Amino acid sequence: MRITTWAEYGLICSLHLAQRAHDGPVTGRDIATRERLPVDYVEQILLRLRRADIVKSTRGAHGGYSLARAADQISVRDVIAASELTTFDLHCVSHPVDDERCAASHACSIRPVWVLLQQKIDSVLDGVHLSDLMHEEPAVRERVGLPVLQS
Repeated sequence: MRITTWAEYGLICSLHLAQRAHDGPVTGRDIATRERLPVDYVEQILLRLRRADIVKSTRGAHGGYSLARAADQISVRDVIAASELTTFDLHCVSHPVDDERCAASHACSIRPVWVLLQQKIDSVLDGVHLSDLMHEEPAVRERVGLPVLQS
């Protein structure tokens, strides 16, 4: 699995909105400026997140974006899937080397490993929510079951 800029920026924008949930709608330009991201990229990502019902938009002078649900109800997988359109690209499905060998009807001994890996990745990403990421790194490491690094 490769985390692309679409996925990473989607997570940064979503987390930004989670942290500012009580501030009202936030413009894409404001998010881009504060997070030092390209404005055009942020606007495209916010559109994808809106289509996936992760964020909602408000029009008008005080308009902008806000989360469509509480931060504890939006998983990292939700955000990555909306931003990237997939969480794990099964290359043999999206870019088959050989139409016959990579067809679903062909008995491939490798494909089950990729499917298992996709399921494990999705499970981990489903288990972490934006609310978990609203803490400092040591707390996040503890929440996701990683050892806390000693300084």
